[in-house]
Amino acid sequence: MSEKSLGALARAEIEVRGLHKSFGDNEVLRGIDLEIGQGEVVCVIGPSGSGKSTLLRCVNLLEEPSKGQVFVGGTELTDPDVDIDAVRRRIGMVFQQFNLFPHLTVTENLTLPQRRVLRRDKARAARVAAENLERVGLSEKAAAYPSSLSGGQQQRVAIARALAMGPEVMLFDEPTSALDPELVGDVLAVMRRLANEGMTMMVVTHEMTFAREVADRVVFMDGGVIVEDGTPAQVIGSPRHERTRHFLSRLLDPAMAEVEEGTPDQVGKAEQPGD
Repeated sequence: MSEKSLGALARAEIEVRGLHKSFGDNEVLRGIDLEIGQGEVVCVIGPSGSGKSTLLRCVNLLEEPSKGQVFVGGTELTDPDVDIDAVRRRIGMVFQQFNLFPHLTVTENLTLPQRRVLRRDKARAARVAAENLERVGLSEKAAAYPSSLSGGQQQRVAIARALAMGPEVMLFDEPTSALDPELVGDVLAVMRRLANEGMTMMVVTHEMTFAREVADRVVFMDGGVIVEDGTPAQVIGSPRHERTRHFLSRLLDPAMAEVEEGTPDQVGKAEQPGD
């Protein structure tokens, strides 16, 4: 574990204890324990159906855990008496789809949640919107409508919208999976800058180059459990478990990506709600 990770864990920003999540009879998460320190970047990887996106959605209670506890900034989100809306204001979330309002300009997409949720006045909301559009390199698109933007630009607007709320933690759920390959780089560049600024980030991704270069830790999930948790060099460069090696060989070498019917570690077996 890196020195940054060791120091960060002394000030855990996200803490998950004994987390279980079931959809009917389908148990997607099977007792997850995870800590992410302040300023730490953790990439969560794993096959489809491993539970990684469900874990991410449980962190801000978009999915309610069946059992276990979730803490953000020391506050327990799973406490029945918690003010969940107040805690969620500290958490930014970026999804696979951009979820921009098509009838609003880029600036209006950024100012609307600020005014409605944070009760900021029009002038301040516009100022914060402009600052965050500059952070993602889209100042010139402030008056544009989403339909005139590329997918990569729309995702960068979605990131700016999340940042405009002043989050302490950013959650990314496969933020580049819906993009054409040539548009991925600009989005990842914005995420790299956020990491360099010290933003606490939990990223569900298949972008192994990003995970290698930016993550402080990589978590590999399969079958609803954490199989490996360590530095990128440990988990991606020299995995200890056969399940991890099998997944990475398929991901990094498409020629090996033949579905192996009936094997317990089959990638893509049994798509789960929320992945």
